Amino acid sequence: MALTVTVANFDELVMKSDKPVLLDFWAVWCGPCRMVAPTVEKLASAYEGKAVIGKINVDEELALAEKFKVMSIPTLFVLKGGQVVDRVIGARPYEDLAAMLDKAL
Repeated sequence: MALTVTVANFDELVMKSDKPVLLDFWAVWCGPCRMVAPTVEKLASAYEGKAVIGKINVDEELALAEKFKVMSIPTLFVLKGGQVVDRVIGARPYEDLAAMLDKAL
Protein backbone atom coordinates (compact mmCIF):
# COMPACT_ATOMS: atom_id res chain seq x y z
CA MET A 1 0.00 0.00 0.00
CA ALA A 2 1.22 3.51 -0.80
CA LEU A 3 2.36 5.49 2.23
CA THR A 4 0.73 8.77 3.28
CA VAL A 5 3.50 11.36 3.25
CA THR A 6 3.15 14.44 5.46
CA VAL A 7 5.39 17.29 6.57
CA ALA A 8 5.91 15.35 9.82
CA ASN A 9 7.22 12.15 8.17
CA PHE A 10 8.71 13.61 4.96
CA ASP A 11 12.36 13.56 6.08
CA GLU A 12 12.11 10.00 7.40
CA LEU A 13 10.21 8.49 4.44
CA VAL A 14 11.64 10.53 1.56
CA MET A 15 14.87 12.35 2.33
CA LYS A 16 16.48 9.53 4.34
CA SER A 17 15.32 6.73 2.02
CA ASP A 18 18.05 4.54 0.53
CA LYS A 19 15.58 3.54 -2.19
CA PRO A 20 14.01 5.58 -5.00
CA VAL A 21 10.80 7.34 -3.94
CA LEU A 22 7.71 7.94 -6.10
CA LEU A 23 5.52 10.77 -4.78
CA ASP A 24 1.96 11.21 -6.03
CA PHE A 25 0.59 14.72 -5.34
CA TRP A 26 -3.21 14.41 -5.39
CA ALA A 27 -6.52 15.68 -3.95
CA VAL A 28 -9.86 14.03 -3.15
CA TRP A 29 -11.77 16.27 -5.59
CA CYS A 30 -9.42 15.60 -8.53
CA GLY A 31 -10.82 13.23 -11.18
CA PRO A 32 -7.50 12.37 -12.88
CA CYS A 33 -6.02 11.75 -9.40
CA ARG A 34 -8.71 9.12 -8.78
CA MET A 35 -7.84 7.58 -12.16
CA VAL A 36 -4.14 7.24 -11.29
CA ALA A 37 -4.72 6.06 -7.67
CA PRO A 38 -5.12 2.33 -8.53
CA THR A 39 -1.94 2.52 -10.64
CA VAL A 40 -0.02 4.03 -7.71
CA GLU A 41 -1.30 1.25 -5.42
CA LYS A 42 -0.28 -1.37 -7.99
CA LEU A 43 3.22 0.17 -8.09
CA ALA A 44 3.36 0.05 -4.28
CA SER A 45 2.78 -3.72 -4.41
CA ALA A 46 5.06 -4.38 -7.39
CA TYR A 47 7.99 -2.35 -6.00
CA GLU A 48 7.66 -3.34 -2.33
CA GLY A 49 11.16 -3.54 -0.85
CA LYS A 50 12.68 -1.89 -3.96
CA ALA A 51 11.14 1.60 -3.85
CA VAL A 52 9.05 3.82 -1.57
CA ILE A 53 5.65 4.81 -2.98
CA GLY A 54 4.00 7.77 -1.28
CA LYS A 55 0.91 9.93 -1.70
CA ILE A 56 0.71 13.58 -0.68
CA ASN A 57 -2.71 15.20 -0.35
CA VAL A 58 -2.14 18.77 -1.57
CA ASP A 59 -5.10 20.12 0.42
CA GLU A 60 -3.66 18.77 3.68
CA GLU A 61 0.05 19.23 2.92
CA LEU A 62 0.22 22.63 1.24
CA ALA A 63 3.80 23.22 2.40
CA LEU A 64 5.02 20.13 0.51
CA ALA A 65 3.04 21.08 -2.61
CA GLU A 66 4.68 24.52 -2.48
CA LYS A 67 8.14 23.03 -1.85
CA PHE A 68 7.80 20.94 -5.04
CA LYS A 69 6.12 23.80 -6.96
CA VAL A 70 3.10 21.63 -7.80
CA MET A 71 0.78 23.65 -10.07
CA SER A 72 -1.39 20.85 -11.48
CA ILE A 73 -2.46 17.51 -10.09
CA PRO A 74 -1.83 14.72 -10.28
CA THR A 75 1.91 15.40 -10.41
CA LEU A 76 4.25 12.49 -9.76
CA PHE A 77 7.91 12.83 -8.84
CA VAL A 78 10.67 10.25 -8.58
CA LEU A 79 13.40 11.12 -6.09
CA LYS A 80 16.71 9.42 -5.51
CA GLY A 81 18.95 10.46 -2.64
CA GLY A 82 16.49 13.23 -1.83
CA GLN A 83 16.83 14.78 -5.32
CA VAL A 84 14.12 14.92 -8.00
CA VAL A 85 15.24 12.76 -10.94
CA ASP A 86 11.96 12.57 -12.87
CA ARG A 87 8.51 14.20 -12.97
CA VAL A 88 5.25 13.82 -14.87
CA ILE A 89 2.04 15.82 -14.74
CA GLY A 90 -1.30 14.13 -15.30
CA ALA A 91 -2.59 10.57 -15.10
CA ARG A 92 -0.19 8.13 -16.75
CA PRO A 93 -0.40 4.39 -17.40
CA TYR A 94 1.35 1.89 -15.15
CA GLU A 95 4.07 1.25 -17.74
CA ASP A 96 5.12 4.92 -17.84
CA LEU A 97 5.39 5.20 -14.07
CA ALA A 98 7.14 1.82 -13.76
CA ALA A 99 9.68 2.95 -16.37
CA MET A 100 10.41 6.09 -14.31
CA LEU A 101 11.05 3.96 -11.24
CA ASP A 102 13.11 1.39 -13.15
CA LYS A 103 15.34 4.20 -14.43
CA ALA A 104 15.99 5.29 -10.83
CA LEU A 105 16.71 1.76 -9.52
